[in-house]
Amino acid sequence: MWRSHQSLREGVTLGLIVGTAIWLWLVIVDAVAGQPFRTFHVLGGIALFTVLHYLLCLAYGVTAVAVVHRAAREPSLIMAAALGFFLISFAFAMLSALLSQVGLGHLAWVRILGGNLVGGILTFFLLSRTHPVLEEFKEAEQEE
Repeated sequence: MWRSHQSLREGVTLGLIVGTAIWLWLVIVDAVAGQPFRTFHVLGGIALFTVLHYLLCLAYGVTAVAVVHRAAREPSLIMAAALGFFLISFAFAMLSALLSQVGLGHLAWVRILGGNLVGGILTFFLLSRTHPVLEEFKEAEQEE
């Protein structure tokens, strides 16, 4: 059964949850490393980083939910979404490599890629609970 979904509301919620989880991940990793808020300072300061981080996470959340909603009508969009996720992950790998040389050291991989992994897993978990797209695709195949 199709439920009524609102991409903006759901996307903002997803973005806030993912953004907060990644923000906390960075705080915890920095604290365990004995360098409180090191990542934030390297990336522009606590306030600037937090504002930009949440803005990007909100855009990410709205886009992810909109793609899932659209994919319910156009299943081929799932492949485009998977490619987009791969490209974003690759970009974070490159950012981690750069930041490991410029200011965060070897823990850049744990900080940046770890945060990206936390965000990706959380996104998949939350979207799969509220948007059973894969199950709907299987049902549609069985109907044909």
